[in-house]
Amino acid sequence: MSIGSKNLAPAELDKIEDSVLVEELKKAKEELFNLRFQSATGQLESHGRLRAVKRDIARIYTIIRERELGIRAVPAAAAAPAPKAKKAAAAKDAAATEEA
Repeated sequence: MSIGSKNLAPAELDKIEDSVLVEELKKAKEELFNLRFQSATGQLESHGRLRAVKRDIARIYTIIRERELGIRAVPAAAAAPAPKAKKAAAAKDAAATEEA
């Protein structure tokens, strides 16, 4: 039995870009705040949701940190523009050295 959001599984998070991950993190933190408020006032119906949201937040932080360290690959859509920029810069450098 898995606890947490089904759309925030690690396999799904691998496909999401960093900017979207930060937005998801913000939403999860806001939801956790609201759930804590409900818990303190005695209005919370599903106590398991607190645990699930905490796990989602930890999962997002882990994915972000692994990408920073290079352990986990950045999604292909976000990684594709970077090599093109490097190739263009390398071509300009090569042209400049040939002219000199």
